[in-house]
Amino acid sequence: MAIVVMGVSGAGKSTIAAAIAREIGGIFLDADDLHPPANVAKMTAGIPLTDEDRMPWLVLCGEALVHELERGGVPVLACSALRRRYRDAIRAVAPDTYFVELDGSPELLAARVSGREGHFMPPALLTSQLQTLESLGSDESGVVVDVALDPSQIAEAAVAAWRRSVPEPAYTEE
Repeated sequence: MAIVVMGVSGAGKSTIAAAIAREIGGIFLDADDLHPPANVAKMTAGIPLTDEDRMPWLVLCGEALVHELERGGVPVLACSALRRRYRDAIRAVAPDTYFVELDGSPELLAARVSGREGHFMPPALLTSQLQTLESLGSDESGVVVDVALDPSQIAEAAVAAWRRSVPEPAYTEE
């Protein structure tokens, strides 16, 4: 089962996804690396992406998950996946995806984004992302974790919840 660590800019998606991948022996992937240049240019200019911009990118994210699963790995993708339909687009390609939603106060997130250097997502877009965010539904496979915790605690909580959701292997008697 693939894992997507989701949330707004500054939530710590890449840090937590990498920590989860290390803990479970998985493969860390960053959805930012899958954005086409036109998307990066828009975000760098402070222009929010439209759904028309996002949907092909989300398909690429799902395909990256499936590729790693087919190779026998457990992919852990850092990806905003802010809306239900965005997560549905990923699940349309990679159906058994588990989502870890990183949740934090707007003040904490703004402080993190403002203190970050060298990232194409400007702090001005945080408000837009917070308005866009649709938390995981009760019918979605996943867990919500508070980003005010220490990163190791966040990763541990996410891994524990994921492990509880992974189906037990089917055994046959010989």
